[in-house]
Amino acid sequence: LGRHRWVVERTHAWFNRFRRLPVRYERRADIYEAFTSLAASLITLNQIRRFC
Repeated sequence: LGRHRWVVERTHAWFNRFRRLPVRYERRADIYEAFTSLAASLITLNQIRRFC
């Protein structure tokens, strides 16, 4: 349980670096989903750059 919880907490910390995501400023769900997808893409890109 501790190992899985750490992964989830780390992922939440990565998403909290993007200012628009912790506090939902967007009223439309599709725009919020687009920002979340963009943040996930940037996080993935940074991880790929780190390991390659």
